Parts: sequence; structure tokens; C-alpha cells
Amino acid sequence: MQIYLPIAEVSVNALLLFGVGGLVGLLSGMFGVGGGFLITPLLFFIGIPPAVAVATGANQVVASSVSGVLAHLRRKTVDFRMGTVLLVGGLIGSAIGIWVFNLMSRAGQIDLFVQLSYVLFLGLIGAMMFQESLRALLRARRQGARPTRRNQHLWVHRLPLKVKFRASGLYISVIPPVLVGLLVGFLAAIMGVGGGFIMVPAMIYLLGMPTKVVVGTSLFQIIFVTAFTTLMHATTNYSVDLLLAALLIVGGVLGAQVGTRLGLKLRAEQLRILLALLVLAVAGKIGLDLLLRPDELYTITVPGRH
Repeated sequence: MQIYLPIAEVSVNALLLFGVGGLVGLLSGMFGVGGGFLITPLLFFIGIPPAVAVATGANQVVASSVSGVLAHLRRKTVDFRMGTVLLVGGLIGSAIGIWVFNLMSRAGQIDLFVQLSYVLFLGLIGAMMFQESLRALLRARRQGARPTRRNQHLWVHRLPLKVKFRASGLYISVIPPVLVGLLVGFLAAIMGVGGGFIMVPAMIYLLGMPTKVVVGTSLFQIIFVTAFTTLMHATTNYSVDLLLAALLIVGGVLGAQVGTRLGLKLRAEQLRILLALLVLAVAGKIGLDLLLRPDELYTITVPGRH
């Protein structure tokens, strides 16, 4: 069933969009990521303009994250204090990212900027996650048991402004969580992502949080940062397509519930290595599209329209 998207100005299959939303919601529940790193490139691939894909993709991330958080709240695996600290940094980073996004839009380079950002960040993070997860998986098999959780780096212990995070069992400075949140907020504005693909490994390896509370806490922070990002895009760029968002949201909410149940059946090391492979695959596809000759060498744009 073909439908016309008024903001994106393209016709797409409604069932295809519903399926894309469901897939992203599934990943959100499994890995604790908002899914924006996947949904935005998928929208690129089916012909949605990058500016609209970024803004509307962030909108869908809100819905799938809310659905995932509700499932984790029932299991009491959300650290609200840590989530709030991450959120403070996230809102600051998002505001900075929106400013950069608007700057690149006025320069006419936003499409290339967004795609290059995906290749750079997803490639780097995916490679690091894959290497670490593979080592952890091999170590666990050799020892016949799960590896013990890493201790935080010594420099984290020396920082001031320490706060006790009871749900995570940590007593650390608020500075590293704020900086992690700031980076994630910036990426949310530029790439339409929730930032879970950066936040989850940072919470585990940098902050030393136990895996059981990482997913729920990550989704809690993602909700508010992506909601703020969507609002800013809607009011400054007018690039949020509500019809597109509605179809993605319905699929995402249903998929997140299924993903949460699937995630409980896999070990932490297996979840991380699967997420790393997925991140690398998306980065590779976007990079390949940038290198290949496009079907249309020239496009005509109207000033002020996406």
C-alpha cells in the first residue's frame, strides 16, 4: 500500500515502514539502544531525504525507548539518578548539535555531513565494541564462567563532585556521565540517533555500571534527549514528517516489547558482540553508498525546502 509523505515529498510502502519500525523496536528492547543508528540509514535507503530522516527518526526513537523502559521498570533495572545526570549532559549536547545541524543546512552540505558522521562514528564505535566483546566472549569460554565486571579507570576515581548511585552500586564523579551524555545529545541532533551504541559501552567500560541496569538506564535518558531533539528539529527545520513518524512508532512500540524478552535470553557478551556486528554492517553500507556512482548525478532543490 503506497502512501504519500507530505514533508518528505515521496511515496513509500506503508507496510515497509511499519516493518522498519518493528525491527528497530526489537533492537531497542534487546540492546538498550534507541535504534536511531539503524532507522535513519534505513530511511536513507528507501528514499527519504536525510534531513527528514534524521528529524523523524529521532521521533520514533522516543516511542520505542518508552516501550523498552516500561518493560525494564517492571524489573527494577533503571538507575534514575544516573539517568538524570546523563540527561543533563544530553540536553546541552543536543542544543549544540541542533546549532551545527542548522549551520550545515544553510551551507547546503547537510546530507553529506550526516552520512559521513554515520560512517565515522559507527565504524569507530563498532570496531571497538567488536574487539572488546570478542575478547570477553573468548575469555568467558576459556574460564568456563562469565568474566567479572571491569573496575573503573583510576582517573575516574580521582575526579571531584562524587555522587553515590545506589542502583548501580557506584560512588563516582558526575563529570564522566555528564560528558557521555553531552556526546550522545550532540549525536542525537546530528544523526537522529538515541546514542545507545555509544552510551551502553561507555556505561559498562568507562563508568563501570553492572550490565543488568545499563539497558534500562540508557533507554531512560534516550527518551528525553530524543524528545527534545525532535521538538527542536520541528520548530527550527520543519523537517518532522508526522505520517512517517506514526507508522514507525506503531511498529517500534510492538517490536520493543518482543526485543526486551529476547534480550533476557542472551548473555551480556553475546548481546554486545551482536550489536557491534550490526553497527559495523550499517557503517559499511553507508560508506559503500558514498563511494558508488549515484543513479542521479544532479538534483534540483528549492531554497527553504528539504
